[in-house]
Amino acid sequence: MDTQLLEVFRTVAHLGSITAAARRLGFTQSAVSRQIAVLETELGGPVFDRLPRGVALTEEGRALLPYASQMLDGLDGARRAVADVRAVGTGRLRVGAFPTAVAALVPAALASFRQAYPQVHLNLVEGLTPRLLERLAAGDADVAVVSSSPAGPLDRARFDLHHLLDERMLIAVPRGHRLARRRTVRMADLAEDAFIAGSATAEETLLRASLPTGFRPRIEITAADWTGKLGCVAAGLGVALLPALAASRVPPGIALLRLHRDDESIRQVYAATLPGRTRPPAVTRFLGHLRAAATTSVVARDTTDAGRDRGIPPVR
Repeated sequence: MDTQLLEVFRTVAHLGSITAAARRLGFTQSAVSRQIAVLETELGGPVFDRLPRGVALTEEGRALLPYASQMLDGLDGARRAVADVRAVGTGRLRVGAFPTAVAALVPAALASFRQAYPQVHLNLVEGLTPRLLERLAAGDADVAVVSSSPAGPLDRARFDLHHLLDERMLIAVPRGHRLARRRTVRMADLAEDAFIAGSATAEETLLRASLPTGFRPRIEITAADWTGKLGCVAAGLGVALLPALAASRVPPGIALLRLHRDDESIRQVYAATLPGRTRPPAVTRFLGHLRAAATTSVVARDTTDAGRDRGIPPVR
């Protein structure tokens, strides 16, 4: 049933006059009369009694009116819902991010996004890059903040990768460490130090990308969480490779050192979305907030006083 016919019918019913309805709708009187006639033909009976002055609903018309109003109101609601999504006025945004991105980068983007679009429901899940990409592919996330890995490149055929920043790796040492006053170190300088890593096998950790040929780190303590790793470093139990994004989590008692350019590893941080899909407006807007947060992150500012305030030595 044509919704325009129902709109004309409802307007005539509310005003009790074909002439008044024609004025309200911007139609001619004859056009309104024709549309009522078409509706009555479809229904197989009259919906109005024509009176000397105006019209009155028949029993069929009274039965139709609440259903016509329900259908039209539902359609109006649907249009408003779609318009709100386009304007990022409502809806949801599901974000996945790897642990160090949750230290500062992603929360900063989410905070500015929420300020701009307070009605959008936000959900953040922390996880490792492979699992985050699985969630994205399965439709359980709208965008995933992921990083490149020494184990292999990210699959650009399966995901759209939006570059956010290049993140360097730093060395976290206790403040009383013999090298703590150095700005730059070689991995070979740490040959006699115990390393604190996420796995007892260096090839399965971030260390893999920074290991010079023949260098085998001595891993004595494994800790999956950065809080535990840094706590062990602060206690003097060893040193650790630290992504620059995690610098905001560094507790007192730790010095951050740069790796020499020959040993330094850089990993790329991306926002991943699914290709070939209509990107929700909330995702498009959030990508802008991620880029803005990336440009002002400690990774981008660590050659300035802001970086030194976090213990990161400037480039020399």
